[in-house]
Amino acid sequence: MKKRAQEDPVFVGDRTPGEQQKCVNLESDADVNIVLDRISPGTSEDEVLQSLLSDPACDSLQITDNFVNRVLYRFKDDWKSALGAFRWAQSRPNYKPSPELYDKLVDILGKMKKMEKMRSLLDEMHADHLISLNTIAKVMRRFAGAREWKEAVRTFDELGKFGLKKNTESMNLLLDTLCKENRVQQAREIFYELKLHIPPNANTFNIFIHGWCKVNRVEEAYWTIQEMKGRGCSPCIISYSTIIKSYCQQFNFQKVYELLDEMQGEGCVPNVVTFTTIMCFLTKSGAFEEALKITERMKSIGCKPDTLFYNALIHTLGMSHRLQEATRVLKVEMPRNGVQPNTSTYNTIIAMFCHHLQEESAEEFLRDLESSPFFKPEVQSYFPLLKLAFKVGKTDEFLKKLLNDIVYKHHLSLDLSSYALLIHGLCRANKCEWAYLIFEDMVRKEITPRYKTCSVLLQEIKQKNMYEAADKIELFMKKMKAA
Repeated sequence: MKKRAQEDPVFVGDRTPGEQQKCVNLESDADVNIVLDRISPGTSEDEVLQSLLSDPACDSLQITDNFVNRVLYRFKDDWKSALGAFRWAQSRPNYKPSPELYDKLVDILGKMKKMEKMRSLLDEMHADHLISLNTIAKVMRRFAGAREWKEAVRTFDELGKFGLKKNTESMNLLLDTLCKENRVQQAREIFYELKLHIPPNANTFNIFIHGWCKVNRVEEAYWTIQEMKGRGCSPCIISYSTIIKSYCQQFNFQKVYELLDEMQGEGCVPNVVTFTTIMCFLTKSGAFEEALKITERMKSIGCKPDTLFYNALIHTLGMSHRLQEATRVLKVEMPRNGVQPNTSTYNTIIAMFCHHLQEESAEEFLRDLESSPFFKPEVQSYFPLLKLAFKVGKTDEFLKKLLNDIVYKHHLSLDLSSYALLIHGLCRANKCEWAYLIFEDMVRKEITPRYKTCSVLLQEIKQKNMYEAADKIELFMKKMKAA
């Protein structure tokens, strides 16, 4: 996915198969590319180290923390190359990696579930007094992510060995790590042991509130707020808003309003994020009139809307067929209140008009977005119009213009959803030759199509007796299954 910016634009319908396009190389990491070119995929970390040590071109590179950081970023999903390149950098005279780079390598090894390697690196860091609480946080997180939560706890127990303290901050890191991996019950049991000699703070309880909500035990989250109060910690907007969001996800709006009243009774005034969440879920539930009343509730407590709230309001008005009011929000109300729209604001209103088959209005707002000096369109800005083109049967000049604007005018790369939409839509429109060219560009850009997309295209290609293309698709599908 990362390579797309460097490669040819997608075929948009006005070039013939085999035509070449100019490739613009936007890559500036020339020094990093020298290292990448010397490493063969699948080699061991020792082979990577030796290949770099024996190459004269690598000897001429200037090794800095910035350089090593960029190398590790490029190898973030390849632990052997990352470790080998790190060892090579370590071997260079007058260079010693910073503790932050060690932490980054620890994270890469943990992410790839190389726990013994991670442990070994941790011991090496300990010998050089490089371990910080940030290191421990990464180690605990990776153990928990690998379902080795007992190892995460053991790492916390060894804090003293690394010269670090068991205190509220480090306890919270452990609890947060466990809760984020849905081990809330285990975190709770550990907390009951630790709280005897480590005092909790408001963040401790907020960690549990998030954790209980994450595992859909919202009542436990609510009782955590009561426990929080009992220990002299005041719940904040985040505490309440987390639970409100969980009740919203359950469409339990009675509880939402009860909690809003409780918040205000406690002197904890809801903010615009809280109200935006409520409006979005009311709209999702189809309660449009109730959603629009949120604006008045906000005004009654002096809470001012921001861009995200207005985006949600425009969406709600669009869903309730109030297109003129939605337009007024963007053109009148937002400027009057000094709130700047963003690309998502225009995406929302473009999608709204497309949903109601008002193509000209959608294009008008797209032109406003394209000409704005403050923000630019993204692929998602065009997606509703692409869908509309297929819906109303405009699969010739209109569709070609949209795609040319995306790729050539604004230099945007189509994403997986856009490619799938195009291939499926063109197949339905009996234009599978064009669909196949788009499929080819997609594969060339290393964007893997969904299996269903391949299957749909294959059926259409066979009906057109495009045997060579069908063979290529079938081979690709076999590779997908084997992977």
